[in-house]
Amino acid sequence: MNLLLKLKDNPLTPPQILAAGFFAIISLGTILLKLPISTNAPLSWLDAAFTATSAVTVTGLIVVDTGTAFTLFGQTVLMILIQIGGLGFLTFAVMSIIFLGKKIRLKNRLLMQEALNQNTMGGIVRLIRVLFYFAISMELIAALILSFRWVPEYGLGFGLFTSLFHAVSAFNNAGFSLWADSLSQYIGDPIVNIVITLLFVSGGIGFTVIYELMARKKFRALTLHTKVMLVGTLIINVVAVVLFFILEVNNPNTLGNLSIGEQLWGSYFQGLTPRTAGFNSLDYSQMNDGTLLFTILLMFIGAGSASTASGIKVTTFIIIVLAVTAYLRGHSEVFAFRSRIETDVILRSLSIIVVGLFFVFFSIFLLTITEDLPTLQVVFEGFSAFGTVGLSTGITDQLSSLGRPIIMLLMFIGRVGPLTIAFSIARKTPPRISYPKGEIFTG
Repeated sequence: MNLLLKLKDNPLTPPQILAAGFFAIISLGTILLKLPISTNAPLSWLDAAFTATSAVTVTGLIVVDTGTAFTLFGQTVLMILIQIGGLGFLTFAVMSIIFLGKKIRLKNRLLMQEALNQNTMGGIVRLIRVLFYFAISMELIAALILSFRWVPEYGLGFGLFTSLFHAVSAFNNAGFSLWADSLSQYIGDPIVNIVITLLFVSGGIGFTVIYELMARKKFRALTLHTKVMLVGTLIINVVAVVLFFILEVNNPNTLGNLSIGEQLWGSYFQGLTPRTAGFNSLDYSQMNDGTLLFTILLMFIGAGSASTASGIKVTTFIIIVLAVTAYLRGHSEVFAFRSRIETDVILRSLSIIVVGLFFVFFSIFLLTITEDLPTLQVVFEGFSAFGTVGLSTGITDQLSSLGRPIIMLLMFIGRVGPLTIAFSIARKTPPRISYPKGEIFTG
């Protein structure tokens, strides 16, 4: 990892280095999970690679039960892979350089700027420090709180490990759980619901937002990105919780037969978890088609930029909504919170959505050919993989040997980023000629 960062004449571009780094960590994770010490029963190379990919991309889709298929060593490997994948392998590389007292070189800063999707390199090392220490602090505090719930139930050793495992998984929006039904048995538990949701919301809101909230206390002093992210997250979460309750309250297989308290907790949890968290307290295979379609939209949107979450990102979605609204109103410019949004930002947001939809659509098209499964469930699985969400209707372990690599590729693209993958393949060639305007009719 450090060797990768220290290569002075590296021919790879930053997007290619990011993609190669994630691939290297996945490969190492596959080998570790294939070791006999990691599993309670023999695990195929494909299943080991699928699990490692799901962990490093912090997705949470599983083909084997985490709690029974893996030993304590294997579960620890998964937890480490989740941590590296959530915070980014470059974060750990830079922190190791800092701990060794060495100087952060310019190329390292450029890589971190690309990894965290920052416009400038200014303060990038400080941001990495805050990111790292904030993540570790949140996970340890959450694990301590969860231990008060799980140590009395499972004993000191397993209770502490369970608390730490779920804290790391939640903050990194991974969705891995040591129970086959995820958190369904704790659907009405306030401690589990509040701690887990606070973890994946704080991990998914974006480290630049967290860093800015620590430095600036007044809303008016925040940057446009932070304002859009906070307001957009609040609106989407509220709408999701309310709509989930409305869609499922009369479904006897989900909320219908629960107490009012469990219905509210279930709606709250399931309204927030599609933002790439992946945990579930209700069975998605029993939900209405309308709920699944709405969840697909939430999974595609995802959470915040420069976070442990994926998807196209909340700010991307909000910018396109604002751009469409401005066009319909006859405005030539797009504004938010009395600030103008540049055209290149709008074009980048549009590119992210179009490229993302292309990858997802093409992958789902292939899955409909390779898999003999209900179409809606295949579509749900595809968007869950791209958004690195990890929610499933229960078909993941039914995927064929052709379908699993397709889902693995979608998880990889979703975590690294569709534009990063596109930039890794394409070669930037700035136009040298200016052409006259032409007219095209649309609509």
